Amino acid sequence: MGNGKKKKANASPEDELQHRQLRMPRDGEVFAVVSNMLGANRITARCADSVERLGRIPGKMRKRVWIRENDIVLVKPWDFQDAKADVVWRYDRGDAAQLRQEGHIE
Repeated sequence: MGNGKKKKANASPEDELQHRQLRMPRDGEVFAVVSNMLGANRITARCADSVERLGRIPGKMRKRVWIRENDIVLVKPWDFQDAKADVVWRYDRGDAAQLRQEGHIE
């Protein structure tokens, strides 16, 4: 008896080699690497512009997106306090590898 779900075909290695469109930095956003998890939805991040910032994980990401140390994220620095930023996006490992391969991050 069917449960209404279809089986997915196994992904071939050729599919993994295809690059997909990734979220790139917009107005004032920079790439960052999570260096430390501080608790209370806070992180420290080493940003691509050579600044270590205190990052805040906003409420819409807290329970839906799990962020760990050494993850690549996009942060938006605060206008009035450059040493702090909001986390906007987290890249998974495959996307981070693609960003490195394309030369966007080191």
